[in-house]
Amino acid sequence: MLERLGLVPPQASTVAVQTDLLSTFLVTVSLFFSILIAATIVAFSVKYRRRSERDVTPRIHGSTALEIAWSVIPLGIAMVMFGWGAHLFVTLKRPPDDALQVNVVGKQWMWKVQHLEGRREINELHVPIGRPVKVTLTSEDVIHSFYVPAFRIKQDAVPGRYTTAWFEATRIGSYHLFCAEYCGTMHSGMIGQVIVMEPADYEAWLAGGGVSAAPAAAGGAAGGGQDLVAAGKELFEQKGCVTCHQPGAVLGPQLAGVAGHTVELQDGTTVTADDDYLRESILSPAAKIVKGFAPIMPTFKGQLTEEQVLQLIAYIKSLKPSTGDASADAGTGKTGS
Repeated sequence: MLERLGLVPPQASTVAVQTDLLSTFLVTVSLFFSILIAATIVAFSVKYRRRSERDVTPRIHGSTALEIAWSVIPLGIAMVMFGWGAHLFVTLKRPPDDALQVNVVGKQWMWKVQHLEGRREINELHVPIGRPVKVTLTSEDVIHSFYVPAFRIKQDAVPGRYTTAWFEATRIGSYHLFCAEYCGTMHSGMIGQVIVMEPADYEAWLAGGGVSAAPAAAGGAAGGGQDLVAAGKELFEQKGCVTCHQPGAVLGPQLAGVAGHTVELQDGTTVTADDDYLRESILSPAAKIVKGFAPIMPTFKGQLTEEQVLQLIAYIKSLKPSTGDASADAGTGKTGS
């Protein structure tokens, strides 16, 4: 009803209904107790007001049952809020394993989108209906915030690290994309749209067919290109990474199978080779040195764009151990030396 009246954005994702139900419950409970408390204060002020100078406050004895009731009932309601909210939070933070992967880089003042297949966009994100989409976010400059009201998702894009958000669109159409974090003088102009398409239309668009649910004048830009793995491999060779990290090399650790596995460091600690670790190893290789290797790798900070770092990470994650034993190869793997 609120949506029909234009008071709330459309519910265009699988979590939108759950989010609105929880929000409605919280507002309803808050209004109920606000009205109850206000009405009780007014009623008691009238009923128990002092009528003359001779009025003496009567001796009032406590009620154990009343005290238990006003403690247990609010506790029960609060636990319902906590349990419901925690369940929704976990749902929002755990994208399905088969989710479509999309990289988004925030920059003053635009959203740069890169699909794994190589298609690129600016201030637009094309997605298929009925399929989970995982968005990996980072920023080139300041903190931005990826906010799609119709999907009820909002996630900060933070410089120097990766954050993720996911959604599954349930309606065909075009939906507003905002930056919800003040990021500079043109913050209000950092807007875009998420375009939800039929799967067949999306595949045609992804392949360069140009099928789009939005008009050409919408302000977005799209372009083709290599898929992320191929682009990352090309960079890997251009930057000379292959010299130290190719199979059989002794200057740098092997990278095949390292992604997602545990790496032992020179100081005896261990770390999981996730996207943030791989990024740090490329831009600040001396931060964490792999056991058995010298800190000889140069930094690539300032030499690579955020999109290129994502391409290198995609390539490293695609490498599979030749022995068939990921854990054995991953124990010495790292992009840094």
